[in-house]
Amino acid sequence: MNVRDTIVAISTPPGRGGLGIVRISGSQARAVAEHILRFRRPPRWQPWSATLAELPDTEGHTVDQVVVSFFQAPRSYTGEDVVEISCHGSPVILRYCVEQACRCGARLAQPGEFTLRAFLNGRIDLPRAEAVRDLIEATTLYQARIAAQQAEGAVSRRLAPVKQQLLDLIALLEAGIDFAEDDVPVPSGAEIAARLRPIEEELRQLARSFDYGRLVHDGLVLAIVGRPNVGKSSLFNRLLEQDRAIVTEIPGTTRDLVSEPASLEGIPVKLLDTAGVREGSDPVEKLGIQRTLQAMADADLSLVVLDLSQPIEQADLALIERARRQGRHLVVGNKSDLPRRAEPPQLDAIVSALTGEGIPELRRRIVEAAGPSGAFELQPGFITNLRHAQLIQQALAHLEKAGEGLHTLPHELLLLDLYDALKAIDTLTGATTAEDILHRIFSTFCIGK
Repeated sequence: MNVRDTIVAISTPPGRGGLGIVRISGSQARAVAEHILRFRRPPRWQPWSATLAELPDTEGHTVDQVVVSFFQAPRSYTGEDVVEISCHGSPVILRYCVEQACRCGARLAQPGEFTLRAFLNGRIDLPRAEAVRDLIEATTLYQARIAAQQAEGAVSRRLAPVKQQLLDLIALLEAGIDFAEDDVPVPSGAEIAARLRPIEEELRQLARSFDYGRLVHDGLVLAIVGRPNVGKSSLFNRLLEQDRAIVTEIPGTTRDLVSEPASLEGIPVKLLDTAGVREGSDPVEKLGIQRTLQAMADADLSLVVLDLSQPIEQADLALIERARRQGRHLVVGNKSDLPRRAEPPQLDAIVSALTGEGIPELRRRIVEAAGPSGAFELQPGFITNLRHAQLIQQALAHLEKAGEGLHTLPHELLLLDLYDALKAIDTLTGATTAEDILHRIFSTFCIGK
């Protein structure tokens, strides 16, 4: 990949639409556009302006009337000259426009190459570049809002003072070593420890925020389990806010897993409605029950649903115990609209899938049980990216190693650990990142971004 090439790609989603955008970036962007388009008068190429043009075919016949926008380097998305051609959203027209641009000297962009150039040209740092991808892939408005904050530099702004404090400490130790003969004071172990403490605390807070950030980024799988006829499918439909699963009074109506994506408090969730668990003789029902138990084992969280209008049975208690052994779970009492006859040993929420009573509270309890939120969701710049979390843990490990050797190691060796911590932070922000890592990150983008 030659980053000096002029590149072109369709930047709008595949398929037909009202508009489609072809983006050209590079030093020859204007020349390519002038070759493939027909302007009524020679274009003046005023930055941040738009003009009308025509896209002709090879015989000179007009194929489409387009709007051409120009963004001059370095004040563009990529930091290069960028021309965006807004066509009508016909796949045939968009492909033809790209083909003509390639014939006139442009190259088809690789996935993520526009954003890669923005990073290489200093327009954005690596966390902001990765947030662009997360924003494109967001499935809930909350995900989009968090990604937009990170694309604006929320993570980088939280790391900047940490890095500055670490640089100040490194400079202090370096000065004490290099200018010892000039009576430059050498910091004591207590002073170094005092300077390390706020750096480590901020990094620990960021590391802890990943428990909630991973939930926001990846979502969770939620299995709804219980005996037949306790209202699992009704609860599934209520959480989904649509009638997706068949609901009848006949026990065993659900024979297989039914899955649907949903959003709970802005968190993407894959809901699983499962077959009722009981001692069945029907081979098909037995297979459905096996899949229910497997879904419990694989899910991030299980909802064990009880029928509060009926006495608790041994099968209910067995399911609660299985869920407890497997990890995160909530016990939900359903049918609160009917006279209560059950007194289970554990009850985390009471709802009526029929009337909707208690559903908003259940939604909150699900998110709380799946991952801690609290102060994290109120802070801009919490960590949602596994790569970021791993690098922060690496930086913390090096700082802790330096702290352990404060009173036993010379400052030259402490500096090695501090520099390793700095390297981890710089790798996170992209200040020092190997080429193969950059390729792996940007190859996950769509081509037009």
